[in-house]
Amino acid sequence: MLRWALIFLVVALVAAVLGFGGLAGTAVGIAKLLFFIFIVLFLVSAVMHLVRGRGA
Repeated sequence: MLRWALIFLVVALVAAVLGFGGLAGTAVGIAKLLFFIFIVLFLVSAVMHLVRGRGA
């Protein structure tokens, strides 16, 4: 999922350089959304790992 966030970020940067404002804004929005979803899933995974402990 982090890969998709980075891909949309690159698309947004290229679109911004080429002057496609609407497309750049949309791609940035999608990249932000995917990035925050990735962060939430990572934190949930880390907490679950700590809760389960080492022996499980």
